[in-house]
Amino acid sequence: MKWQDRPVLVTGAGGFIGSHLVDELLRRGADVTAFVHYNARNDWGMLEGRYTDSTPHLNVIAGDITDAQFVKKAVAGKEFVFHLAALIGIPYSYVAPESYVNTNIKGTLNVMQACLDEGTRRIVTTSTSEVYGTAQYTPIDEKHPLQGQSPYSASKIGADKIAESFYLSFGLPVTTIRPFNTFGPRQSTRAVIPTIITQALTTNRIKLGSLTPVRDLTYVADTVSGFINLAESQKTLGRTVNTGSGRGVTIGELADIIIGKVNPEAKIICEEKRIRPEKSEVMQLLCDNHLANELAGWNPSYSLEEGLDLTISWMKEHISSYKTGVYTV
Repeated sequence: MKWQDRPVLVTGAGGFIGSHLVDELLRRGADVTAFVHYNARNDWGMLEGRYTDSTPHLNVIAGDITDAQFVKKAVAGKEFVFHLAALIGIPYSYVAPESYVNTNIKGTLNVMQACLDEGTRRIVTTSTSEVYGTAQYTPIDEKHPLQGQSPYSASKIGADKIAESFYLSFGLPVTTIRPFNTFGPRQSTRAVIPTIITQALTTNRIKLGSLTPVRDLTYVADTVSGFINLAESQKTLGRTVNTGSGRGVTIGELADIIIGKVNPEAKIICEEKRIRPEKSEVMQLLCDNHLANELAGWNPSYSLEEGLDLTISWMKEHISSYKTGVYTV
């Protein structure tokens, strides 16, 4: 499918994955409206400093995903909508769960209703592998039971079911993409890989929480291609589709790989405040990505090591933009 001049809306465009998706859509020639969260500084998040008001084919709008009227105006006239706007930090969901319900569930409802009202041709909405909870079996396919092991994951389950209901009730042409842990340049230290890299670049003490959870880590360019492949495939309509590498690694093993690449002298220190509540910690995530390949021809192109090399290189150049001594929840 050709994206040239197609009108596209990306919510959460100022975020990590959203900003990379904007990059790729612009590269393909789409006419992109980037919906970022309003703030008094007119800061575009991770689009800031990389694009301007005069960037061809890009229109940045600032608003709030919980404002139904604003969302409807943003959706109007768009052929494709990629919905990524969300609150995503798991530790912060322990202290501000209502914010997650408002943003993730109500925000998704607003997008689905606006797309239904406006007759949007295609919608891809974003889930998370966290909705599976600790794996009952691996690799995890889309039939795996859902479990809200944190207020964040519970809110995303709710959002996923809102999208599902709009497909089943109204025939809304929506697909839910369920990425496993994504990493890459520009990611904040809310996530584990930037946490390890930034510390390894600046100190010999790598402070982490539990080292035993297993994660399936996908380089951001592969996650972005997943969004686009799913949007292009009619076979994914009404479906929820995993995207992940299919390779599991413990946090401890991941830290050892990064330390070996960045600072072999560094030592891992386990900090109590970084450990999630026992029943809330998801112990194993490992993706079965066969459905993504079957329905949309998607396969990851980057190995974990290749993605880490690219991420480390970027973070070395941008280390001054990180608060390396601060634990980000």
